[in-house]
Amino acid sequence: QVDRYLYHLRLSDDVLLDVKARFEAEMVKGLGRDTNPMAAVKMLPSFVRSLPDGSEKGDFLAVDLGGSQFRAHHVKVFDDGKQSSQQESKFYPTPKEVTEGNGAELFDYIADRLSDFMETRNLEHKKLPLGFTFSFPCKQTKLEEGVLLAWTKHFRVRGVQDTDVVSCLRKALQKHKASSDIDVDVLALVNDTVGTMMTCGYDDQRCEVGLIIGTGTNACYMEEMRHISLVEGDEGRMCINTEWGAFGDDGALDDLRTEFDRELDLGSLNPGKQLFEKMISSLYLGELVRLIVLKMTKEGLLFNGKVSTALLTKGKIEMKHVSAMEKYKEGLSNTKEILTELNLFPSEEDCVAVQHVCTIVSFRSANLCAAALAAILTRLRENKKLLRMRTTVGIDGGLYKTHPKYAKRLHQVVRRLVPTCDVRFLLSESGSGRGAALVTAVALRLASQRRCLDATLALFLLPLGTLRQVRDKMRAELEYGLKRETQANATVKMLPTYVRGMPDGTEKGKFLALDLGGTNFRVLLVKIKSGRRRSVQMYNKIFAIPLEIMEGTGEELFDHIVQCIADFLEYMGIKGARLPLGFTFSFPCRQASIDKGTLVGWTKGFKATDCEGEDVVDMLREAIRRRNEFDLDIVAVVNDTVGTMMTCGYEDPNCEIGLIAGTGSNVCYMEDMKNIEIVEGNEGKMCINTEWGAFGDNGCIDHIRTKYDREVDEGSLNPGKQRYEKMTSGMYLGEIVRQILIDLTKQGLLFRGHISESLRKRGIFETKFLSQIESDRLALLQVRRILQQLGLDSTCDDSSIVKEVCGAVSRRAAQLCGAGLAAIVEKKRENRGVERLQITVGVDGTLYKLHPHFSRVLQETVKELAPQCDVTFMLSEDGSGKGAALITAVAKRLHNVGQK
Repeated sequence: QVDRYLYHLRLSDDVLLDVKARFEAEMVKGLGRDTNPMAAVKMLPSFVRSLPDGSEKGDFLAVDLGGSQFRAHHVKVFDDGKQSSQQESKFYPTPKEVTEGNGAELFDYIADRLSDFMETRNLEHKKLPLGFTFSFPCKQTKLEEGVLLAWTKHFRVRGVQDTDVVSCLRKALQKHKASSDIDVDVLALVNDTVGTMMTCGYDDQRCEVGLIIGTGTNACYMEEMRHISLVEGDEGRMCINTEWGAFGDDGALDDLRTEFDRELDLGSLNPGKQLFEKMISSLYLGELVRLIVLKMTKEGLLFNGKVSTALLTKGKIEMKHVSAMEKYKEGLSNTKEILTELNLFPSEEDCVAVQHVCTIVSFRSANLCAAALAAILTRLRENKKLLRMRTTVGIDGGLYKTHPKYAKRLHQVVRRLVPTCDVRFLLSESGSGRGAALVTAVALRLASQRRCLDATLALFLLPLGTLRQVRDKMRAELEYGLKRETQANATVKMLPTYVRGMPDGTEKGKFLALDLGGTNFRVLLVKIKSGRRRSVQMYNKIFAIPLEIMEGTGEELFDHIVQCIADFLEYMGIKGARLPLGFTFSFPCRQASIDKGTLVGWTKGFKATDCEGEDVVDMLREAIRRRNEFDLDIVAVVNDTVGTMMTCGYEDPNCEIGLIAGTGSNVCYMEDMKNIEIVEGNEGKMCINTEWGAFGDNGCIDHIRTKYDREVDEGSLNPGKQRYEKMTSGMYLGEIVRQILIDLTKQGLLFRGHISESLRKRGIFETKFLSQIESDRLALLQVRRILQQLGLDSTCDDSSIVKEVCGAVSRRAAQLCGAGLAAIVEKKRENRGVERLQITVGVDGTLYKLHPHFSRVLQETVKELAPQCDVTFMLSEDGSGKGAALITAVAKRLHNVGQK
């Protein structure tokens, strides 16, 4: 009979999964800026942005308002590597005249009790930070500010709703300060649920959910900032105080609420509000049992239909009675005793039936709590994009702690509803006190870290005035490199390439191209068609260049190159053909003609001996002769930057500048012959390979170089050389980041102060990781995964800092590159003598192409520093291959015209 009577209080797993889905939908609604005003579950941002990492330390005060007692705490947190803390507390009653009086009286009461506490602990002469645990729904706009939305838990203080409770407390403390030596700085407003999560998070760093299940009920968890549209910014995480007690206030649970739930709600102080809390918190479960037992008695199912006055009295059955009656090990004695005190004279069957009612009511509470908690755990797992997740739930509250069966039931149901989550439930010790202190400690740590981090990253900020200086110095260095009397001592060498024309569309034929510029070497066959069916077809093969060849002798390097050519010619079946060849050689060369290039110096990690000062075309010809298998017509030695310009020039006649922003960094452009003093003749134009990577080798940009740049330079293969390239190119940016990370770790700002073996390895932090880490689509957990692949065990806070460091380094690189390019386009404008220049820059390089922000920042900088130039950026398709063939084709065309 009882089972049939309470049928609607029993919830199957299917129903609970449905409740879980409903709560998931409510969470999304609460997080959305547009949908939040209508949401029942308010999903309040707490502005707690980080969990404890073990480095917190110091003395803190905490006060806790939210239950039948007001509590004051003094918490000492030790940075001893053991995550230890000490806590002294004092409890004060909160009389009815305070909980139902006016606001001024309430906050004066808090200040008075805090003053008493500090005097008894001899703390009155210390200035201490304070965390304020205020266990009522508040809308926060920062950590130390919170506007009360509504009172709960029988509090009815007048004049406080819709005001900032921290300001109220500060005013009361200020009044007290005038009459005593109390000096307190309120730094954090904390909900008891958040305090619970922080307390458990200090002991177990996997803890990212807090749950209260007692007089009231609530849950909080760490949400991704990108999902919280109520707060600006999308980096990192923030604790969300769900205020889930209001779940169902919009009717979402009406089909599950029974007649007893409705009767209980109507008799409460806040009808229609906190409906979920009224179904699961200990404040209401005793009353729910009373209403059920009363109706059953009236219908003659219990106590022979005799209703006592006590049973008619609201609040007579409390949660402590329900817990006692459910102690099955003690048989029916507790149940009989409690019912007898209510002037009911139970039979054994009555005792069994009432005990069963208690079980079903508390079991429903645990079930509903588990369903909502399962929704939070599912959201966490999906945020992390994990198939399976290990996590910890910090938990507090009298119902969970004192009820004989509640905890076990909750655990079992949660694990059934979310089998993909391995959940540990960790009981909180003084979450509202120690937790508030820890929130304050974490806030202080983050503020200190922020100051240190800002000081470090400030070195990478380049104001507009500084960028203009860089532009002007680059312009001066360009002029030095072009003039005969200063060229020998110029750092920017301005090397003539003897490329005197751009493609005009009449180029045609088959050409070979070689591409040497990094750890891979390519051989290409390029077929160019002219006329209406103008096209370029390419076939290529990639060969590796082993480190021992890169750092061996010149003869070994060029023999390896010729071996690769032989393999390709064999592969393509063209070994007998004497094809014209363009040799892309992406290292600084001094050219005397288009097919003569003397290597000025190796870059990009190459160190092959007996090459510097030698003509690389002659070295290639000699290696071909040594092999004696084939012959080639080497028409042009080409820099990859020039190839990039030519490739884009084939598509856009307005392209007269080539930029490489990849492993290396360089620019070329078409200069008027009359300005190139080191080459005879004044007619026409010639492409100048600036080799701008050496800009600053004379110390002219030392004022913007940081200690990290100097460390990278000193540890490189060519100290003191290519300084601009080392600040702007992909080969070095990752290493700059690594040096900063080491420094921040030494300061204790990263990786818990531990420098891992992998972080000590030069070159571990490749520039491709910067591009991945800075991707807007990448959540911090994915950043964390990248760092873990590098052997760096990071927290989400660490990941956020690493992302910021990467951003500062790559932004500076793009701005410096943009400042240099602005000098070039301004020079082109003046050469043409026009008020406004329209020009295209052909661009290649992985940094420009793959980094999520580099191209945008570079373009913005050029626009800012060269406002009279309208610059179009055109991505090059294979400048080093297709471009080399086009240069060879143009050279052949011009040669034929000359002969005619």
